[in-house]
Amino acid sequence: MDRADIVHDNFLRRVAARDLPQGAAPCLPLGAAQAVHIYRSGCLTRALDRTSRAMQKAGQGFYTIGSSGHEGLAAVAAALRPTDMAFLHYRDAAFQIERANQVPGQSIVWDMLLSFAASSEDPISGGRHKVLGSKALTIPPQTSTIASHLPKAVGAAYSIGAARRHRPEHQALPDDAIVCCSFGDASANHSTAQGAFNTAGWTAYQSIPMPILFVCEDNGIGISTKTPEGWIAAGFRSRPGIKYFHANGLDIYETFRVAQEAAEYVRTRKRPAFLHLKTIRLYGHAGADVPTTYLSKAEVEAEEANDPLLHSVRLLDQAGALSPDQALAIYEETNARVARIAAEAVTRPRLKTASDVMASLIPPARPCRPTNGPDAQARAEAFGGDLKALDDPQPLSRILNFALTDLMLEHPEIVMMGEDVGRKGGVYGVTQKLWQRFGTDRMIDTLLDEQSILGLAIGMAQNGFVPMPEIQFLAYLHNAEDQLRGEAATLPFFSDGQYTNPMVLRIAGLGYQKGFGGHFHNDNSVAVLRDIPGLILTCPSTGADAARMLRECVRLAREEQRVVVFLEPIALYPMRDLHDDKDGGWMTRYPPLGERIGLGEVGVHGAGSDLAIVTFGNGHYLSRKAEPELRAAGIDARIIDLRWLSPLPEEGLLQAVAGAKRILIVDETRRSGGVAESLMALFAERTDVPVARDVSEDSFIATGPAYAATMPSVGSIVAAAKALVQR
Repeated sequence: MDRADIVHDNFLRRVAARDLPQGAAPCLPLGAAQAVHIYRSGCLTRALDRTSRAMQKAGQGFYTIGSSGHEGLAAVAAALRPTDMAFLHYRDAAFQIERANQVPGQSIVWDMLLSFAASSEDPISGGRHKVLGSKALTIPPQTSTIASHLPKAVGAAYSIGAARRHRPEHQALPDDAIVCCSFGDASANHSTAQGAFNTAGWTAYQSIPMPILFVCEDNGIGISTKTPEGWIAAGFRSRPGIKYFHANGLDIYETFRVAQEAAEYVRTRKRPAFLHLKTIRLYGHAGADVPTTYLSKAEVEAEEANDPLLHSVRLLDQAGALSPDQALAIYEETNARVARIAAEAVTRPRLKTASDVMASLIPPARPCRPTNGPDAQARAEAFGGDLKALDDPQPLSRILNFALTDLMLEHPEIVMMGEDVGRKGGVYGVTQKLWQRFGTDRMIDTLLDEQSILGLAIGMAQNGFVPMPEIQFLAYLHNAEDQLRGEAATLPFFSDGQYTNPMVLRIAGLGYQKGFGGHFHNDNSVAVLRDIPGLILTCPSTGADAARMLRECVRLAREEQRVVVFLEPIALYPMRDLHDDKDGGWMTRYPPLGERIGLGEVGVHGAGSDLAIVTFGNGHYLSRKAEPELRAAGIDARIIDLRWLSPLPEEGLLQAVAGAKRILIVDETRRSGGVAESLMALFAERTDVPVARDVSEDSFIATGPAYAATMPSVGSIVAAAKALVQR
């Protein structure tokens, strides 16, 4: 017999017999009407769980992960405001149901059943996932099972204080809001969660506002692995910078009282709190999971005997708010109502085509205030003596600094964050003087944790900012890449475009640093970024292009709400010369304000018809260096700077190579999984000219004299070009 049916039958029998579990008497300040509301939310949670399981068995539902046992979260929701953004644990249906009681006009049962049925009419995900979330309820959807939503919750909490100091145009949260973030006891052990706790405490320790309420729903088990008794309390009771609260989550009166105290602490002190709720888990982990395969029958039955709804019936009776007969009637009526509505929900339309599914990968554009560029006087004050340097040829790193200054002057909602971006001005000096120009509120020196850096950016984006986080080196991104793939890029997808994470992530990367750092500071793999649907990846090679492209990237984030990664070739930061010592051939002048290179616009140097060299980044520089040797060999070449690595600018590329007799791809990323693989496929499918590639080996990068041995060189480009022309 299904454990859900057993729990249901036990509830009916025990309430009728007044066989209710023992516990503490109800405590104030929860009033009778509100207590009944919370109980109703618990009953609805239970009914929806049972119905979703029945839908799945009938082939009309497609994913089940229940909230039964966690009904006490309705009391937490009742203690908060509907404008307090909530990043929820996947077992928190009760929270969302109770919050819907606080906002008029919510058809919560219908909405959740549409989600269970994967209907395209589901108001949060459009049928893409069974997911909690609601724009009207300030609940961004979460699909995480490992607490990867915690870093962005910390970022959102930080943004509340930041917005008071610098108002973003699209501010979403009130000044007195707090952020609620819930998760399970097992997830609290994940490194992502631990980083978020540390970041929140680290921030509060410095008296920086961090109004976040962490809610740990401790049911004592993660799938089949038990949490050691007392582990959560031991780990969080004395956590620096975070106030610890504890409540019995089976008792709605105690949960409401303690949650109210914790929320008041967070709201008034602007400091983080940790609410440790003791809960139980009914029915097993998810889907067809059978708890008796890894727990004894006695353990499972003991949990079921401690059913929080049974506790609620007892508490309501003792408080004089609701008799057991009335409680039972509410329970039965709720089940019947949900079953009736479910019968209609399963008939609603579902997604059918790839275009239907992919429609929300790219979020809708949003209206923004028009800008006319930075104010002239403010610009003169910010640049100071550097203003004259804008007219002189400069290397890439200097022009990037100029571009960042102008963009931050023009768009006050831009905030930069990362390790060493502020006082130091970045490892390579790209952000020098920005801290003095814009202050600590907009140039945030973070702790050393890439997950927290990206989480801060994601969270601030949800409150109207345009974040520009920096990851110091491409290799460091791998510590935190799920914050892009699993959080930032999926949010518009799973919210049907209602929630977005616009940002421009700057990363210093690629190879060719002479003798420095090895593979930790030279990383030529971008496969993980190109594999994220909806993400834009771009890479400049010259200073003037970098400024124009960065302006477009900010526009894409600010107006089109896109997640953009701006990959900066480290080796080209200081590059001045092209062919001869001190020829200054790689330096450029800062482009006039307003000039941009649009998404998908490629660069073309030369008009040769013998050979088109398609490349980017350092490959562009090396190909240009190879030009004299190619000309000496009688090869008339054009060089095409790809610029946009994902999505590939296919039409621009095809137009750029038109008329060329051969195509050579020079790709500094690796042979396997590199950019050249997609380029080869494109040209093979849509042209009939010979194509070859000169790419990096499938290797990490060495330190010392062999720093470039595994990557394309001037010599290898010339050799590959000659071989292709002679083919």
